[in-house]
Amino acid sequence: MSKIEPPLSDLPIKTAEGGFYHGFSKDVTITSKLLVGLLILWAVVFPEQAGGILSGFNSFILTNFATWYVWVMALFVIVCLVLAIWPAAGRLRLGHDNERPEFSNFSWFSMMFGAGIGVGMLTWAVAEPLYHFKNNPEVIQGLANGENMDNFINAYKYSYLHWGFSAWSSYAVTGLALAFFAYRRGLPLTIRSSLTPLFGNALSGWLGHIIDIVAVIATILGVAQTLGFGVEQFIAGMNQIGLGSWMLNGEGAPSTAGIVVALVIIMGASTMSALSGVGKGIKWLSNINMGLSIFLLAFLMIFGSTWFGTQALFVGMWEYIIALPGMLFTVYHDNGTETSAALASWQGGWTVFYWAWWVAFAPFVGLFLARISRGRTIREFVLGAMIVPSIMCFVWFSYGGGTAIDMELSGVAEGAIYASSDGGKIFTMTNIILGDVLGWGMAVIIVILLMTYLVTSADSAVLIVNTINAAGDEGPKARPHIIFWGVILAVIVGALLIVGGLSAIQTAMVIGALPFSVVMMLMCIALFKAIYRDGLRARAGVDTITILPQEPAE
Repeated sequence: MSKIEPPLSDLPIKTAEGGFYHGFSKDVTITSKLLVGLLILWAVVFPEQAGGILSGFNSFILTNFATWYVWVMALFVIVCLVLAIWPAAGRLRLGHDNERPEFSNFSWFSMMFGAGIGVGMLTWAVAEPLYHFKNNPEVIQGLANGENMDNFINAYKYSYLHWGFSAWSSYAVTGLALAFFAYRRGLPLTIRSSLTPLFGNALSGWLGHIIDIVAVIATILGVAQTLGFGVEQFIAGMNQIGLGSWMLNGEGAPSTAGIVVALVIIMGASTMSALSGVGKGIKWLSNINMGLSIFLLAFLMIFGSTWFGTQALFVGMWEYIIALPGMLFTVYHDNGTETSAALASWQGGWTVFYWAWWVAFAPFVGLFLARISRGRTIREFVLGAMIVPSIMCFVWFSYGGGTAIDMELSGVAEGAIYASSDGGKIFTMTNIILGDVLGWGMAVIIVILLMTYLVTSADSAVLIVNTINAAGDEGPKARPHIIFWGVILAVIVGALLIVGGLSAIQTAMVIGALPFSVVMMLMCIALFKAIYRDGLRARAGVDTITILPQEPAE
């Protein structure tokens, strides 16, 4: 029997020793900046050409890689469940054996939820159930009737599919792989470290650089997508409270001036928060927006359609869990019939789009989760990161969307919620419930909540991009680089919104997510290999943990 070698615990990544890029990997940082800069320049200078080519790529991916996206997301759910159940894996700590978590459970869940989902929740918790209430695979196949009570639970089954265990398992897999190799192996907290069981020291060179560059670009495009939704909703909220009528054009869409002003406000606050670090600005903002979220949710539960929402929550969750094994693996193909074409189109526009969105968000949220989860066990991390935020999403969707559906079914809304923009639906709904005066006050609270979510997502993304560029260094980053990525995010969102609307951002994101989904699949293989090999090492008396001192939060 061959001797069992200790695990790789040193992965040198060349960084600049001085100058503007001191402490950063020039290969990763400069290449990322150039590629993102060229994308912006191309979209702004040649909008029609960029739109045509990106749309062509997007159609190709949705047609040829739908099966890949569906099955790889199913893999992530299975991986999380196996790791939680597997005794040899579940009890391992993300750090040395006696280490304990840096953050309380409340702060942990708040930062996790705020960075991972928060801002999208305010748009889609109301809008998405309404869409699925009108149309979903059951309606397309004639098994239910759109906008009818026999389709009510179906609306939630698919909303929960897109925002539940699948989404959070993709974050959990990425975060777990990064935390495992950073805090048990002492490797740099960057994407390439999670693949060391497969590629070893080769990751110190260009192979590792490419992996980190792909992660940076996917992160920027994924966060740009979220900020794009948030900017539109922020402008709708400003208009609702009487401060932003000039931020809309004649057709009711965000004006160029509105987009620019909204981005200056949001990204200015985000950049200042990022400069203060995780332990200060991001932590406190996350706690604030969690508190405001609980307040808004309590309002919807008490003054909204309480029974309707409760039914949606419990019956919808039951139907979702029962149907989940089938939904995880179902791929609709266009075989030439009208029904099959409609099913494939629905899945491409909803499920595949969402899977790409979560994959694009995974390097950012995953690395952020790793950063705030040191000291937790693998079982605690996986179940906490996959189940608790999913249940929060289910509660939001049930009482937000349930109230909207009930108001439209009963005729109280008179079609006003349906007629509102996606971002404006929550403002219209609360205004109908409360009336003009109290509705105005609630709109102010929602705008503040939206602002904190946007800032939390953006500042976390900026810090994570800098961590990847700095070869996993979690310490303070040079201020010019934080400011640069804050400006870049604002320019990307602004340029793509002005040139092609949200569809341009969505298209770029779906394309950028594809290569990182391959990296994530390799992460799963590497993680299982590492845990299995560590079991063999433990039995042979070989150390498996490289203990590094835990730095205090900034």
